Amino acid sequence: MLEFILPALIAGIGIAALAGPLGSFIVWRKMAYFGDTLSHASLLGIALGFLFNINLNLALIICCLSIAVILVSLQKQKYIATDTLLGILSHSALSLGMVAVSFLDNVRIDLMAYLFGDLLAVTTQDIMWIYGGGFIVLALLVALWRPLLSMTINEELAQVEGVNVEFMRLILMLMVGLVIAVAMKFVGALIITSLLIIPAATARRFSQSPEFMAGLASVIGAIAVMLGLAMSWHYDTPAGPSVVVSAAAIFMLSQLKRAES
Repeated sequence: MLEFILPALIAGIGIAALAGPLGSFIVWRKMAYFGDTLSHASLLGIALGFLFNINLNLALIICCLSIAVILVSLQKQKYIATDTLLGILSHSALSLGMVAVSFLDNVRIDLMAYLFGDLLAVTTQDIMWIYGGGFIVLALLVALWRPLLSMTINEELAQVEGVNVEFMRLILMLMVGLVIAVAMKFVGALIITSLLIIPAATARRFSQSPEFMAGLASVIGAIAVMLGLAMSWHYDTPAGPSVVVSAAAIFMLSQLKRAES
């Protein structure tokens, strides 16, 4: 059992550690729809990876980062509302990915595994991708925490203080894209954003500082991973959705506890 669960546990905790601080920024900046757009577009990366016969992790990273850059670029124009633009890109990229997959007659693809994740199928190479990408994201967060936080609180004031808001916005989107890319295969394209949002939303109610919220969100995410894997092992439920259900249960319990107090 330990040999079977341990790789999934290591990968899940690594994803949770990244999801905590980035999910906090998504909650603070109300960027949930941005995350959904990137996660839906990640299926296109899977199709391109099979089409050009390249590493799927690399294909996912290239696709998610490219979509992140496109999103930030198109957001600058004012002809289409941001939510409309995100809706167009999100569903178009997801549909394009599924159509592209249907043309790969010589490749057998389990779409359910990519849509809802397969955390128990993680390999050593996958763990290396998660922790390699995680190291880059955490290093950027440590280096840019203050300007990112300043931009989140008040963009106009951050500009007055000398923060390059456009660049910080791009960096934040690229980090979200990178985390979604390395986590998508294990949590799933349709539910990866929930693992970013739910622990952060849970931690927000118990936090007195942004740093504490980011750290607590990672801890809550790690607990949800352990509970989800335990549920998957004992009740033969899909691992990715089980992790999200566990995170949602923790969130509901936190709301009840706060309501009582």
